[in-house]
Amino acid sequence: MRLGTFDIVILVVYFVVMIGIGIYVTRRAAKNLDSYFLGENSMPWWLLGVSNASAMWDITGTMWLVYILFAYGLKGVFLPWLWPIFNQVFDAVYLSKWVRRSKVRTGAEWIKTRFGSDTGGELARAIILLFAIISVIGFISYDFQGMGKFCKVFLPWDLSPNTYAILIMGITAIYVVLGGMLSVVLTDFVQFLLMALSSVFIGVIAMQSVSPETLNTLTPNGWQNIFFGWNLNLDWNTILPALNGKISGDGWANAFGFFFMLMMFKGILSSMAGAAPNYDMQRILAAKSPKEASFMSAIVSICLVPRWILIAGITLIGLAFITPEFNKMGNADFELVLPYVINNFLPAGLVGILLAGLLSAFMSTFSATVNAGAAYLVNDIYKPYLNPNAADKTLVRAGYLASILVLAAGISVGFFLSSINSITQWIVSGLFGGYTAANVLKWYWWRLNGYGYFWGMLTGILCALMLPVVKQQYSLTFNDIYAFPVILTVSATACIVGSLLTKPVEAETLKKFYRDVRPWGFWQPIYEMCREEDAEIQPNRDAVRDLTNCGVGIIWQLMLVTIPVYVVLRNFTGILASVLILVGTSIFLKKFWYESLLREEVLMKETVK
Repeated sequence: MRLGTFDIVILVVYFVVMIGIGIYVTRRAAKNLDSYFLGENSMPWWLLGVSNASAMWDITGTMWLVYILFAYGLKGVFLPWLWPIFNQVFDAVYLSKWVRRSKVRTGAEWIKTRFGSDTGGELARAIILLFAIISVIGFISYDFQGMGKFCKVFLPWDLSPNTYAILIMGITAIYVVLGGMLSVVLTDFVQFLLMALSSVFIGVIAMQSVSPETLNTLTPNGWQNIFFGWNLNLDWNTILPALNGKISGDGWANAFGFFFMLMMFKGILSSMAGAAPNYDMQRILAAKSPKEASFMSAIVSICLVPRWILIAGITLIGLAFITPEFNKMGNADFELVLPYVINNFLPAGLVGILLAGLLSAFMSTFSATVNAGAAYLVNDIYKPYLNPNAADKTLVRAGYLASILVLAAGISVGFFLSSINSITQWIVSGLFGGYTAANVLKWYWWRLNGYGYFWGMLTGILCALMLPVVKQQYSLTFNDIYAFPVILTVSATACIVGSLLTKPVEAETLKKFYRDVRPWGFWQPIYEMCREEDAEIQPNRDAVRDLTNCGVGIIWQLMLVTIPVYVVLRNFTGILASVLILVGTSIFLKKFWYESLLREEVLMKETVK
């Protein structure tokens, strides 16, 4: 890799600025836990939204998204629903405001507001804490894999992928440890601007380098068609035969219609479970109010538009210039399209900016994940159980140590992984499959208690942890999403049986939760109890409206993906259709979501008065 003097200067300046921000805000962040982990709930919603989008703009995920667009064409825009990315729509419509009304620091602390402080409540809190730590370590190991692969191709020094990953993670950890949430959000903002600029550069280069006519010769029939049938029907044999084998190994092509339905089923349930206990929930809890928490979640999808310009641009260049190289390789790693493109086909002088932008994509995700993991260790273990009378400075120092421990654990796990796709599938289908049942029921069914939540989460986590072991033991190669219905059924059964065999949550806890959060669902007995004390209280009848807004919002969000992709590909029919749908769904959401949210905020303030 040829890095010129200007490229190296850009990289050095970038790292110095990021660390400088962490040092600059250290004093303010070190006041107390609210300052360190939530930024004192003083940051504007748009800044938190940009930070959240920046944290989702990770380099490992970007490498994976480039691969799926490269291999699957426009049909690949649906595959991010595996996470699912449309959980931000459900958060924006109603779940972010429900979470923010709790006024807590972490997801584990939130559990107390739902299940109380008795034995069942403590078990529920312990199990969500275990899940949070496992998921944080999983995401750090995921980042470790992507960063190592990226740097090995990209940087000129003869170091191993693991060594590169440790070095970059170590540099990032400096400002995360020093500045807490405040430094994370501020550096995320700077990183987002840099990434957006980089994306536009790459998009323009791609459009100048590859014409629409050339693209048609580089891709199989149907590659630019977003619609699909039961099977994928993409044949790369005449262009890049090895890619057919890779697609077959993914386990989606032969029954893509069934896979899509299963992905939607999982995605909707996972979204209805609410924000997972990671950086996403931390930003919701850091918002000034429930309304601003909703706005924050809504802007995330808009802020990710430049990412899809980057993905489409890298894919287009890769199709034109990397395809011949992959044909020469006996065993090509298609997850490396992104670093190969930048390594070989971008002009000198631009590389430093792009490299800084892509490294910032990694650093923003990694820093947010470390901060969220440390919050759980300090707020939910150290403070309540080990040092309940600790001074604020002591707790912040514990936050420093917790960040280092989380980082070390994630790196340790990362050493044993070999594939981005494998850890991606395990996180989204296995681990979060075990999370879904208990966390859906906690919102919508009053009878779920701490014991039921504990057993549901425990069986789900155990199933997820056993999944890769069973696949390896019996040499199974199925995609992890096909295990989701089994994990969901086992976990849901444990939730229901565990709850019905034990006593309900204390009435006072449930009544307070219902009055504060105002959920809809199966809460009639609790509503009746609340009405005995307050005859004016009304049930939440917004379920149909909220779910309809979520459905429209998913389509709205999908257009924010297809429009930048179609622009880079210069597919004018796709651009026109996507823009028209975006305008229609935006008008609908303004009337039935935005205006309703403003009215609800006014009513909530009047109720408090």
